Amino acid sequence: MSNNDRSRHITQGIARSPNRAMFYALGYDEADFDQPLIGIANGHSTITPCNAGLQKLVDAAVAAIQSEHTNAQVFGVPTISDGMAMGTEGMKYSLVSREVIADCVELSVQGQWMDGVLVVGGCDKNLPGGLIGMLRANVPSIYVYGGTIKPGRWKGEDLSIVSAFEAVGAYMAGRMNKEDFEGIERNACPTTGSCGGMYTANTMAGSFEALGISLLGSSTMANPDEEKVGSAALSARVLVEAVRNGLKPRDIVTRKAIENAVALVMATGGSTNAVLHYLAIARAAEVEWELDDFERMRQQVPVICDLKPSGRFMAVDLHRAGGVPQVLKILLDGGKLHGECMTITGRTLAEELSTVPSTPSVDHQVITTLDYAIYPVGHLAILKGNLAEDGAVAKISGLSMTSLQGPARVFEDEQSALDAILDDRIVAGDVVVLRYLGPRGGPGMPEMLSPTSALVGRGLGESVGLITDGRFSGGTWGLVVGHVAPEAFQGGAIALVEEGDLITIDSETRLLQLEVDDAELQRRRALWKQPAPKYTQGVLGKYAQLTGPANHGAATG
Repeated sequence: MSNNDRSRHITQGIARSPNRAMFYALGYDEADFDQPLIGIANGHSTITPCNAGLQKLVDAAVAAIQSEHTNAQVFGVPTISDGMAMGTEGMKYSLVSREVIADCVELSVQGQWMDGVLVVGGCDKNLPGGLIGMLRANVPSIYVYGGTIKPGRWKGEDLSIVSAFEAVGAYMAGRMNKEDFEGIERNACPTTGSCGGMYTANTMAGSFEALGISLLGSSTMANPDEEKVGSAALSARVLVEAVRNGLKPRDIVTRKAIENAVALVMATGGSTNAVLHYLAIARAAEVEWELDDFERMRQQVPVICDLKPSGRFMAVDLHRAGGVPQVLKILLDGGKLHGECMTITGRTLAEELSTVPSTPSVDHQVITTLDYAIYPVGHLAILKGNLAEDGAVAKISGLSMTSLQGPARVFEDEQSALDAILDDRIVAGDVVVLRYLGPRGGPGMPEMLSPTSALVGRGLGESVGLITDGRFSGGTWGLVVGHVAPEAFQGGAIALVEEGDLITIDSETRLLQLEVDDAELQRRRALWKQPAPKYTQGVLGKYAQLTGPANHGAATG
């Protein structure tokens, strides 16, 4: 029986089974076997501030489920902190953790035959990983995001984790004194919660509201605030009702719902990682969705939120201005959303937004109207050309210059590129090429926040291009192009670039071109040999063997 159409109840499998003995050991009474069993995937971890505040949300969800005379069972899922792993070999495990989290959710829900699942997560890959697992299991499910961190402060300025990365470049360039560098580093992350701009975690959490798999208004709450605990409890009660009504993730995550989610990503100036993750999410949902669909959506939806990394405000500011519901209502009224899409509450998105004002408050500058959009089209452009025949992703918000032609500066590891930037060997007009960092070549497609932040910190964010078959942090901005496919390890043209070759990055014409004639490229290709895999065992070895390309979401399942 397929995941899509099966109906089940845990008690059907154990009503007259010796397996009941093990449930009695957990404190079950006879009456409990007549009630659904709802799993809670617990991402709590003291590894990172993103996840260190999750246990109180799990506890609130358990209490709410039990108050509905339903059984709650908690199981664990891992996390990798992107911000803490950045610039190290550990960063290669970040995207892989998305696949492992999805496997953990699927394994636990299916192996223990659960009737529903509530996933609680914080750091970047927790969100797509949890949702992919929910879609594979396809039992009634809801996502509870841990919430954003509150901004740090230094000398009157709001800070985020990206402030610390950019401060490194500024300090090394002599553009920042030691007092300010240390002040920013020590004050950037003052509370628990996920990175505070419209970076990857907040991007995905906001898009989950639009998708219908999380409660409206929940994604921009700060983790330390009591309203986040109340939202977790309400989410649990909504899930119990969805279990009773048989409302499943694949009833919610449709092609139109994904369009709604991507519209929200565009409108808020969200992370490039959303492209990679929604390709993988659509695959798990068995929904037709391709890289070019993002470009189609970009042309339809303008950027109407002034949020970091390229804007001025943080997620907590968006929350005060009405949050994701306010953004969605503006898009809905402007004909940019499918209001008929079902949400986990059993109500349509339009019904859920019916009480939200049509225009943002004049007291806040975070959200604009469609008529006064910050950018007339979306900010995530899909580029193609002989350097990316299968596509690449550029983030062009906040840039005064969206095209560049310059000489290639070629690096095959992140540290070498970072050293060159910090040593002033990269100058305005250069195009930094970082390769063999794709899904298979990395492996794991690590993020390049350290070199991109160093460029910004040295005042080169708009005058130097950077292209890679790896990824970028949600906190990255600048003239950067990632997810280049085919990747270097698979013989993509990025593997054939030589030092000094002219490269054209043009976001207006959506071109990524190596200015070398075809005959020369053919000569280079004949000499190219695939390098030996960097890992052949363990989780990275398995991922490198199983993963698909970036333009398919770099997914294993």
